[in-house]
Amino acid sequence: MQSRTFFVVMIAGLVWLTNVTILSATERMNFVFLLVDDLGWADLGCFGSEYYETPHIDQLCESGMKFTQAYAACPVCSPTRASIMTGRHPVRVDITDWIPGMDASRNPHQKFQQVEDRENLALEETTIAEALKEANYQTFFAGKWHLGEQGHWPNDQGFDFNLGGHHRGSPPGGYYAPWNNPVLKSKKPGEYLTERLTEESISFLKKRKTDQPFLLYLSYYNVHTPIQPYKKKIEHFQQKANQQFEEDSPPITERDAKSRARQDNPEYASMIAAVDLSVGSLMKTLAELQLEENTTVIFFSDNGGLCTKPTPGPTSNLPLRSGKGWLYEGGVREPMIIRSPGITKAGSVCVTPIVSMDFFPTILELAGLPSQPHLHADGQSLVPLLNGQGQSEERTFYWHYPHYHGSTWCPGASIREGDWKLIEFYQEGTRELYNLKEDPGEQENLVSENPVKTLELQQKLAQWQKTMKAKMPQPLE
Repeated sequence: MQSRTFFVVMIAGLVWLTNVTILSATERMNFVFLLVDDLGWADLGCFGSEYYETPHIDQLCESGMKFTQAYAACPVCSPTRASIMTGRHPVRVDITDWIPGMDASRNPHQKFQQVEDRENLALEETTIAEALKEANYQTFFAGKWHLGEQGHWPNDQGFDFNLGGHHRGSPPGGYYAPWNNPVLKSKKPGEYLTERLTEESISFLKKRKTDQPFLLYLSYYNVHTPIQPYKKKIEHFQQKANQQFEEDSPPITERDAKSRARQDNPEYASMIAAVDLSVGSLMKTLAELQLEENTTVIFFSDNGGLCTKPTPGPTSNLPLRSGKGWLYEGGVREPMIIRSPGITKAGSVCVTPIVSMDFFPTILELAGLPSQPHLHADGQSLVPLLNGQGQSEERTFYWHYPHYHGSTWCPGASIREGDWKLIEFYQEGTRELYNLKEDPGEQENLVSENPVKTLELQQKLAQWQKTMKAKMPQPLE
């Protein structure tokens, strides 16, 4: 049964009365948002991995739309998570580093003072959970939150249920119980964290109120450090590594760091397999409960795979350059899949660049709710892309990461417009310009050959930073 709700909209002092059709619970779109921590762009079979195995995620990809140029708003977790929750750029919500961030003095080459940002998502911000809850959605959160201390947890930001979401960014007790998680107690010794979060998510689906639509937000702790093997899969990947790799792969030098040059870590592969099994279980449950035809499934990662560190990280993001913490493509381009019944075409591929702020307005539109651009100020609905209409105009994307990071990244910022991308390295006082269409691996710096384009992008980035009142790093006294 449909009912009609009227919304009052004020534009330029004029009052407009508009009506929006509100559908019944069985007709309204449900949402399952799957966010994997530190998953690299090339870490899935459907995105090219030949060592890691993700058959269930690959099946999800085949049934929906694959996005090949999907971006996180930041190369580290908390800012991107805030951007998903609010539809607002990390600079706008003043969370530009992981919480609480690394002390700048830990960098042996420190030139800039610590840039101070918020250590929580302000309660004044409106989250997608709050927006949906106002529209009578049930809201369920499980897993990693990492957006502030108690008082700023998921249940304070619009979620009816919170299983496992607190202030820490990695499981303080590791992936096997006891986890030392203040909002998720283990049921048995040695219980695996991802399995438990999946069980809780499935339990919610089965026990939910069937007269209300829902948002299920499962935010995996995998594949964040500590890199601990998933015992059910580790032996398989050890054997596979022995069969595939006869010798070591030399690391790639990246300034003062090293990047892993090949996906060959069995422990990391087993952790990805745990996520894949979880996705398979959730999709099976949706089918059993006859929810497939009115549930949108979104799969995403919060930043690039951990590839570049003083010593090589656990994964490789090749052909993309570098990884988590860096503004090269390996640090900000993410594997993304959306399956929206009746909207996305099975096996479709979208090459249009998008960014994590876009989820908020997209979910609103798919839910049949009015857009709220005063909230999701930096996001655009992806529905035209999902249904194959394409995007009406070219967008410009900005990244602002003025912090020191344990990956050895030093303060900088970047801009992408069309195929062109400019990165500014404040520590060295240098810039790099790349044409991503011709050089997605960012190997050929075109600054000297294209001074006009370099200056144009530099000025646009500076103007954006000024308009957004971005906090710029200040030299040490």
